[in-house]
Amino acid sequence: MPTDKTPQSLTCLDLFCGCGGFTLGMERARFRCLAAIDFNKEAIATFKANFSKETRAFRKDLSRFSPDKLAAKIGVNTVDVIVGGPPCQGFSTVRQVDAANHGPRVRRDKRRYLFRYFLDYVAAFRPRVFVIENVMGLQSAAKGKFFTLVQAEARNLGYRVQAQVEEARFLGVPQKRRRQLVIGVRNDVPGYFAGELRPASRVGDHLARNLWDAIGDLPELLAGEGNEETDYDLLLREVFFAERGEKARHYLQTVLEIDRAPRLTAHRARPHNEKDLRDFARLREGEHSGEAEARGEKMEFLYKRSCFKDRYKRQHREELCSTIVAHLSKDGLMFIHPTQNRSLTPREAARIQTFPDWFAFPVARTHQFRLIGNAVPPLVAEAVGEEIRDFLTAATQPANQVIPFEIAPLPATEEQAVEWLRPLLDMPPTTLRRVAPDDFKRAWFAIAFLYAGLHPDSALDHGEAICRKCEGEYAPVAAIEPRLSAPYYERSGWPVVLAPIAREAWRRYRSQALAEAEFYCSEAQMAGICYRSPQLAEEVRIQRVDFNSTKDIQG
Repeated sequence: MPTDKTPQSLTCLDLFCGCGGFTLGMERARFRCLAAIDFNKEAIATFKANFSKETRAFRKDLSRFSPDKLAAKIGVNTVDVIVGGPPCQGFSTVRQVDAANHGPRVRRDKRRYLFRYFLDYVAAFRPRVFVIENVMGLQSAAKGKFFTLVQAEARNLGYRVQAQVEEARFLGVPQKRRRQLVIGVRNDVPGYFAGELRPASRVGDHLARNLWDAIGDLPELLAGEGNEETDYDLLLREVFFAERGEKARHYLQTVLEIDRAPRLTAHRARPHNEKDLRDFARLREGEHSGEAEARGEKMEFLYKRSCFKDRYKRQHREELCSTIVAHLSKDGLMFIHPTQNRSLTPREAARIQTFPDWFAFPVARTHQFRLIGNAVPPLVAEAVGEEIRDFLTAATQPANQVIPFEIAPLPATEEQAVEWLRPLLDMPPTTLRRVAPDDFKRAWFAIAFLYAGLHPDSALDHGEAICRKCEGEYAPVAAIEPRLSAPYYERSGWPVVLAPIAREAWRRYRSQALAEAEFYCSEAQMAGICYRSPQLAEEVRIQRVDFNSTKDIQG
């Protein structure tokens, strides 16, 4: 939207910040983080040890620390972006046994509702964009109830919401990490935040492809050995560079910033009992305990085989590491070093999470593992930050700038948009396929014009819950055509009557019958926003490029 804010002055808050992985990535993407909040004392101690005092770090319980209190402390009541990862344990698929996130043993877990305190800050600070990062279990916990609540409640605050999966390996993170992102854009901000994340610019074409690129230069240790601070083995590093080539050198120097770390820290191996060590030695590289037993090894561990057949896992040098998780604070049995008879050290785990070597963890080893496992990888956060910066830069237009519209025709009024859309409302899918391209485009542009709060991507997952009340952004349309207001899907926000049209739009987009600019028609969306906001329409003059005729544009 029109603003005098320059891209260099974009600001953010980090809620449930942990040790600061999201903050580090956002700062690398040239955001200024004004404040970070977490309840855990070790997390805040670690955060303060690594960030300047300009980023205010507060050890607070967000259920008791209201947004107005933060605003009073930092002296601002609005920011551009809010990011955060509400605690994920309440959604984790790992907890299907002990706390049963699924099935008849599902338990009430108050952590599942912590996202509401995140949204309280969104409601108060009105960021242009927010990002929630969580485990994949958010989608399925309680049959998707919480996945729906997060999106529905954010949309009720006036945000256009879509969910997408983060594949960390495609962003240069050497682990099998998949996480759920829920991204909200304030409805008055034009454009659609869409598509796969791109690697951060610092990565370029040098993506880390395997575990050894991240840890292969570190000194060897036996179980229980190592010091909290020691010297690097520079000779070993040079041999490693010579063997692994430019990709490994780039990862260590550019991502891990080894040249900024005068000494190696947190490279201490936890001790293991002799029985565990004997089991470790039985595992081949890349093999878990169930596979070892299948080929004839007799494992000594006492865990129930039916539930824990992969309880022990030796990682493979030339593959991605298993997802680094907070459970590392309890044991490292699923994270056995590829070539050494021990589990990974905190520094090795931090490197796999893309924390730079200068990032200090001045707390006990158990806490180090938990903080590292709970963190958003800085390289992922940086990729998110760069995408948001690009999006906001494109969405920000100087006052009185002429915006040429290359998509035509576009509706001029809500009545006209409904008129263009109405003929398609009762069509079955087979009939929608036969609608002429120009007629279908006009109807699709009409949807973007009428509903600034809907995202094409969200039409891929409506969920099952349906709301039959007309409210919020649907109310103005209801007076013209009631079917366009209710019922609608609670998760996606899409009116039920529009779902077939959205599916057909996706089919045409994938077959290239709809161009990307037509499918994500931000021009029609912007026209609708300006129509509903006379003040904005005065600030931004819209020039429609007439490719056909004035009659076509006016319908």
